[in-house]
Amino acid sequence: MIDQSSIRAYAGRADIRKSERIVEEAHQAGKQTAFLSHSHKDAELAKGLQGFLQAQGWSVYIDWEDTSMPSRPNRNTAQNIKDRIKRFDWFLFLATANSASSRWCPWEIGYADGVKHIDKIVIVPTRDSSGHNHGNEYLDLYRHVDAAQVGGYGLFQPNNRGMLLENVTS
Repeated sequence: MIDQSSIRAYAGRADIRKSERIVEEAHQAGKQTAFLSHSHKDAELAKGLQGFLQAQGWSVYIDWEDTSMPSRPNRNTAQNIKDRIKRFDWFLFLATANSASSRWCPWEIGYADGVKHIDKIVIVPTRDSSGHNHGNEYLDLYRHVDAAQVGGYGLFQPNNRGMLLENVTS
């Protein structure tokens, strides 16, 4: 589990670039890209995770930074999200109380499960300030991010074997 306070610490960094531009640049350059599924109520956590992963060399897409998305969710919103989930290399699910109760997040992970290779779906389980853990229901199904024994964070298989995030390139 990753403490939400640790993720939030990255949210205020001035060097975080908007996802719409950096993901397109990364995609065109053949670099790894990721779609971040999260509740919009967790915008600060999403920006923090984006900043943390950018520091590790990842390019992370956040839908509300995309000016081509409709201002109010509709059928076009769903189609745009489906297109991006398919297009980007990775699907990341930021597990919080808000994403668990969201109407969109469970739909997104269900859609990703149907169109992406299972090794490209990653859960980011979190612990809130009250000590509640979120994302446990997915840890036996998909890869997940957790603290690594050698320092930093790692990407782990459901059996808890993994590698450091900066070593993940495919």
